[in-house]
Formats: sequence, structure tokens, C-alpha cells
Amino acid sequence: MSERKGPLAGVKVLELPNIGPLQHAGMMLADLGAEVLRLDRKAHVEAGSGLQGPYTPYSILDRGRRSAGIDLKHPLAAALVVRLAERADVVVEGFRPGVAERLGVGPDVLCARNPRLVYGRMTGWGQTGPLANEVGHDINYIALAGVLAYVGPAGGAPVPPLNLVGDFGGGSMLLVLGVLAALVERGTSGKGQVVDAAMVDGSSMLMSIFHVFDQIAPGMWGPRGTNLLDGGAHFYGVYECRDGTYVSVAAFEPQFYAAFVRLVTGLRIAGLGADDLKLEAQHDRTQWPLLRERLAAMFRTRTRDEWLAFFAGHEICFAPVLTMEEARRHPHNVARGTFTTVDGVEQNAPAPRFSRTPGAIAHAAHAAGADTDAAFADWGIAPNDVAALRAAGAVA
Repeated sequence: MSERKGPLAGVKVLELPNIGPLQHAGMMLADLGAEVLRLDRKAHVEAGSGLQGPYTPYSILDRGRRSAGIDLKHPLAAALVVRLAERADVVVEGFRPGVAERLGVGPDVLCARNPRLVYGRMTGWGQTGPLANEVGHDINYIALAGVLAYVGPAGGAPVPPLNLVGDFGGGSMLLVLGVLAALVERGTSGKGQVVDAAMVDGSSMLMSIFHVFDQIAPGMWGPRGTNLLDGGAHFYGVYECRDGTYVSVAAFEPQFYAAFVRLVTGLRIAGLGADDLKLEAQHDRTQWPLLRERLAAMFRTRTRDEWLAFFAGHEICFAPVLTMEEARRHPHNVARGTFTTVDGVEQNAPAPRFSRTPGAIAHAAHAAGADTDAAFADWGIAPNDVAALRAAGAVA
């Protein structure tokens, strides 16, 4: 296997079969230089691979790591995972609570054989609590965390913010944070530990400042869509342009708001004048709905590109609302290398960035089970053992 690059070079990670958020965590660890062995389900290997959907073996989330096919329900598979875990620094899994234990690959078993092992567990509800064994998805976790109720328009129903908050922001990134913290602590104690990363916990962490608003300054945060940061304020929101595209305005601080008022009132269109956008009345909530209507009418008089040209060079916190394709082409993202191309597929580049040990995408996603023999050999499993496990049906 080629030498890995990045701040996690030398760290070996075993990724047990799962989809979505756990794949994302594995991708991030691999991007940062860890040697991650993806254990894919034997059924996926036998079904073949392709580009049919987001959870196929060639998805971007599977990039940067090799894959071995395994049937964890086979009685011989648990012993194989134990042997692999003996050589690992980290094991990550996303099963419902108790499943890993029933399969014989839970933390008690693996950590007993490797006391330095960091065992990362990611679930929606967590390993404990009344809902621990209930099924769920991203939208359910952010609903219970008090996130979903505050996303969406005033007077309308809550709007799911894709699955960014629960699955990824509050899930995979929380798991990676926990794993990295446990590795740092292991450098002092010499001991591993179990990381319980729950999406409901991570989502509530992302809402921390708003929970404080709700308790200490309840008047500062009202119903959905009526507040400073949720589209209620006329100076912090999204507006449609004449060509059907959108722009974002975030003239929050006084100096940015003053610049914004000076520019738009100078246009003398849509009934907006200096008397309407009084600087001292920026935070007068009673005026927000009317001012939003007038600004909306103003923005509909020009195209997005025309507004970009109009606001260029002025500090008001303004940006176009781009589609994914537009984001990949934007000069700023191009200059920074925010996106990269691997095997003809444009995708996000590794992040964050490091001055001495930059991360890298080792390679595009490998098909499920494509590296079974070679990867197991590198992890200390003899070829005759792999052949026996394959003959028994434990390995694809």
C-alpha cells in the first residue's frame, strides 16, 4: 500500500459496515491520512458495484480507503474482526445499540484484546436513554434536539436542512472529534476508550447559543422565521432577483448595515428611502416585515449578476446563492482548491488545511470487496486463512 500523507499518517482505522454518516466519518479520517480499512457487507460485494446511488461502493463518501467484503453474521467473522482490531488504533461502527455486542465485535471484546483501541460508536439516539433502541433518521434526531422547530419560514412548517445537521454536522463530525480527542488522550494514558457519539447530542451542541437565548433572553428569540438569523430580519436573509436566482444579505453589524442603507436608499426604487431604513431603528422588530417586503421588491428589479456588480467593493456582507455546479465554478473556490477532481468526478477537497502535513485523497472509492486479499494480508491475515474464511462464507 502506498504511503499515506496527512496529520493522521500511521493511524490505522477499521470501519465496520454501515452507510451515510459512518461513511462520511471514514472519508474524513482517510482524507487526514489515516489508513482506513472499510469492511463492506458481503451482500454488497456479491451484488456488484456501480454509480447507481449515494450508498454504492463508488460513492464519494467511500473514497480514500480500501474495501474488504465480510459477512458479520457468520460465526467466523467476529474472530476475524478481533484479529484485525488487534492491529488497529481505531474501530468505528454505526450499529444500533447492542448489535455489535450480539455480533461478537463490541467494545468489551475488542478492547480486551487491544487496550489501546479507541472504539467509536455513532448512533442517532445514543447508547443509553429511553429511545436508544428506537429507529430513526436525521430529521427525527434534529426534531428531538430542538433544531428542526426553528428552521423554516414564518407561518409555515419546519423545513429539513437536508441531512446536514444530524447525520453529518452532529453525527460524523462529532464522531471524528471524539475519536481524535481519545487518540490525543491515549498519548498520555496509553489507554483507549469508547466514544459514544449521538446525533441528538451533536445537534443540540450546534444549537448551544440558541438554547441560551431561549432561557436567559427569551424575548430575543421568537417564533420560527421572525428572528435575527432565521430570515426574520430584513438585513439578514435571502432575496429573489429578477432572473429567479437569489442573493444573501448579512448586514448585521452597524457599520455593514450603514453601508447597505447608504447604497440601497441611493437607488430610490421600490419606495425605499433613508426615512424607511433608519440606522437607529435597525433592530426595531415591528418594522422588519414591511422592510423585508420593500427590499424584496427592490431586489426583484435587477438580476443576480447586476446586484453583484452593484455591491462589489462595498463591505455589506453580500454573496450570491449558488447551486452546487455554480459553487464548483466560482473563482474563490477555484483559487482555494475547495473542490477537486478524482477520476473525473468533482468533489470536495480534504479539509481543514494543514501547513506541514496536508491531507490528501489517496484514491477514488474502490468497489466493495475489491481489496479483500491484499488488505487482509497487510493487516496480518495470512492468505490461507482468508481462503478458508472465503470457503466458509465469512468473507466475500
